[in-house]
Order: sequence, then structure tokens, then C-alpha cells
Amino acid sequence: MMPVKDSISQLSISLADVAAARERVREAIYYSPCPHSQMLSALTGQQVYLKLENLQMTGSFKERGALNRIALLTPEQAARGVVAASAGNHAQGVAYHATKRGIRALIVMPLATPLVKVTATRGFGAEVVLHGANYDEACEEATRLCEAEGMTFIHPFDDAMVMAGQGTIGLELLEQIPQLEAVVVPIGGGGLIGGIACAIKEACHQASRPEIRVIGVQTSRLPSMVAARTVGHPVTLEASTTIADGIAVRRAGDATFPVVERYVDEIVTVDEDEIASAILVLLEREKTLAEGAGAAALAALLQKKTTLNGAHTAVMVCGGNIDVTLLSRIIERGLVQDGRMIRLRIHLLDKPGALAELTMLIARYRANIVDTLYNRAYYGVNLGDTTIDITLETRGREQVEELLAAMTAGGYRYSQVV
Repeated sequence: MMPVKDSISQLSISLADVAAARERVREAIYYSPCPHSQMLSALTGQQVYLKLENLQMTGSFKERGALNRIALLTPEQAARGVVAASAGNHAQGVAYHATKRGIRALIVMPLATPLVKVTATRGFGAEVVLHGANYDEACEEATRLCEAEGMTFIHPFDDAMVMAGQGTIGLELLEQIPQLEAVVVPIGGGGLIGGIACAIKEACHQASRPEIRVIGVQTSRLPSMVAARTVGHPVTLEASTTIADGIAVRRAGDATFPVVERYVDEIVTVDEDEIASAILVLLEREKTLAEGAGAAALAALLQKKTTLNGAHTAVMVCGGNIDVTLLSRIIERGLVQDGRMIRLRIHLLDKPGALAELTMLIARYRANIVDTLYNRAYYGVNLGDTTIDITLETRGREQVEELLAAMTAGGYRYSQVV
């Protein structure tokens, strides 16, 4: 067994902290399932187990760390209340567990936070303030309100006890998958992967178990932990938007970075289309709803981004709080990428029956017309001709190729609209 890296002597959390956190949260946190997926195992080349933290009460793992931190408040701190800044999941975790304990919760969220997360946070009993264009601006306002009202600030990741709370997932994984060889975890600020990595690596070390690899995944739009590892300390990246808003963190945590540096074996990145595809795979193949951050770990495996080879691998599905309008766009884009939806611009003679002939050809190849748009004035159409944009549903690329070959043979001029 390889020992854990020993380059850093002072860490913010220990296995004892994670074990203590588990006792604090045990009665209030759902012991989320971790089923094996034959389908995803075949697609990725690993033995995949999905840790379904999207099934928590608030739809995310975040309530573990929030509850552990809230449980450590003194009576005086609890009486004054708590403040948090969050794009949604941490907000809901703090709101839910603070309200259950009769503690006032004030949450500052960026103005662009999806409505579903704002509504849910208010529904869990918190006072919500919308402020700033991004998390950093929301955090500044939360800090100001915290100082002004004498409340306790609960950071979404850069807090040792929040990290320890998230680490309870690692202890559950060791129980649920005796043959566990690897864990793939999304990274935002580093609280989730830091807690899990510490718990798993130290537990294996104490029990003299074979080493378990811990692999992190970031969005390529904001690879803040990758940047921190490159230069040896956290750095602040330029703001960027991503569908994985739950891990859209511009700067790795000062408390989390040393833990990640010591325990995490590998960090890879995935792009927007890869995350969207993973959301669709989880929804269609596993009947599991994941938000962008929640699907990032699976995206890395589906795209063969890691160095894993046939390992028994736990994949974190860390959240399922996705805006339904975004989900609808992701589904549509995924269908286009898979060749199951295609839009063609077809030139026709502007005469009676021309459209009927075209639709009969399409029907023979069992494609379904979703939408049509006629145009006689644009796209360089000759007088006496017309173009029609047709959106089609198909079974996949093979059916599309057969249809296009038939259209070419029938003398139709067309182009694919992308």
C-alpha cells in the first residue's frame, strides 16, 4: 500500500474530525444509496457505483457540512443566527438545518441564481437576499451583513468543520463498497473532495487497506483547483459562466487546498457539452436527475479523462437541483449531439405537392417532423423556389445517414443547420 503524501504536515481536518462529524449528523442525514450500474460500467470501462447525494432532503450533499457546522454553534451564536453565501445548494442545507433547530438563517445569493434554488431556500425557512453578479460579490455582502448583525458566517467549503461534514460520505463509501478502488468527485472550492479524500485515505492507512485513488473533476470554465496546484497556492480566476454552477468557484479554498494537495491523486477537467451529455445519460439510462455539478464526475469517466482502468469506482452524483428550463435545453442539445434530432434546410420548387413529396420521403424512413419553417425571401432563394427548415426526430446517426442518402438520390439540395 502506498502511504499518503507527507509533503504537508499541518492540515485543517483529520479522520477523527470526520468520525465526530458523522456522529453529529447521523440522525438527520440520509444514508444515501450507492448502487452498481451495469449500463455505466459498460460505457466507461469501470465498475461504476453511483453515490446518490441528489436524494438528500435538500437535493445535495451540502447539508452534511452545513449541519456539522451548525451543530457546533454555542447557545449564544445560535441565538444570533447564521449567514451564508451560496448559489443554491449550500444555501438550502443551511436554511433547512438551521430552521429545524429554530435558528435564524440569512442567505445571500447571486442575482443570477436559478429560481428553483431561490424558491427552495425560502421554502426551507431562510431569509434570502439577492445580491451581486457572482458568488464572490454575494459573499462580500454576506460578510458585511454578518458583521453588522453579529451573526455566524457558515462558509460553503473553506471551513474545517464543513469539510469534515462532507467527509462523512467517504466513511459511507468504505462501508457500501468493500472492494472500492477509486472515487471520482466534482471540485468547486474543494470542501467535498477534501473531506472525502481525508476520510478515505486515512481510514485505509489506519486499517492497512490497499490505497484507494481519489480523482477530482472541475469544469474547464473555472479550473481553480487545477490552477492552485500548478502554482502551489490558491489563485483567483476570471469569472466565467457554466452549467455546473454548483462548482463555479473562482478560487480554491485556503483551508481545502492543503488537504486536496495531500490526498487527491489526480484532477481532470470537463467542458460544457461533456457535462450536458452526462446529465442526459443519467436521466435517460439511470432515471437519475443531476444538476451540472452533480454530473461532472460521470462526465469525466464517460469521456475517458481519467487514468483509471477497470476499477471499482464510486462516482459522486452530488446534487440534483437543476432549473427545468436549463434541463429542457440540455435534453435538446443532447439529442442533437447524439443525432436523434436534426435540422435540415431544404430547397424546394415552389409548386403544389412539393412539400407533400418531401414529407412522404421522410415518412418512408420513419423520421418524425417536429417543426417546419418556410422561407421565400432569404438564404439566396431563387424566384420560383423556396426553402424549408425542418426539425426531425430520429433513432440516431445511422437513420439520419440513410435519410440523407435518400434525399440526395431524390435530387433534393439540402444543408444541415447547426
